[in-house]
Amino acid sequence: MFELHNVKYKDILDIEKMTIPGQKITCLVGQSGAGKTTLLRMLNLMISPDEGEIYFQEKNLNEEDAISHRRRVVMAPQQPTIFEGTIRDNLNIGLVFSENQPKDDRELKEALRIVSLKKELDEEAGTLSGGEKQRLSLARVYLMEPEVFLLDEPTSALDEETEHLVMKNFIQSAKQKNQTVVLITHSPQIADTYCENKIILKRREEGIV
Repeated sequence: MFELHNVKYKDILDIEKMTIPGQKITCLVGQSGAGKTTLLRMLNLMISPDEGEIYFQEKNLNEEDAISHRRRVVMAPQQPTIFEGTIRDNLNIGLVFSENQPKDDRELKEALRIVSLKKELDEEAGTLSGGEKQRLSLARVYLMEPEVFLLDEPTSALDEETEHLVMKNFIQSAKQKNQTVVLITHSPQIADTYCENKIILKRREEGIV
């Protein structure tokens, strides 16, 4: 799926070789400052390495159109973006960005079920709590049905029980659809329970395991 060769970025990343397999759940773990979010942003073509090459399905990302790539490889940031309007509006806006057709209410409600967000579609999104906004953002990318999900601490604002329920539902769905998940998590329990492939990032001066 992804292949990285001699990738360097500022004083943050120095990766001689890394493989992220397709149709698997990969966890990026490591201490703060190890470059986990930076790596996700590179995989999503939000930033480019100073040196080295990154391949996606054997194609060099330097040769890919960023907008087209981001429709196939969707990132959910740790700090969710919430737009004015209802929960329904916020769910459908991701489909607009990815040039997909809006979903019907049944599909929208199923996305809310996946992320364990018990809210009505007509409720205003701005009234949600931090954890609810995080789940709404995750439901939005779920509906975009990309080949790859890049998830940056998608459940960091949730209690442990809700976190496990959300990740269990989301990952079960992704595996049923043969989608790839690359997940940054603060939780060793989440990594041990759901991840099939674990990559440990260390600070640049310590190298990468």
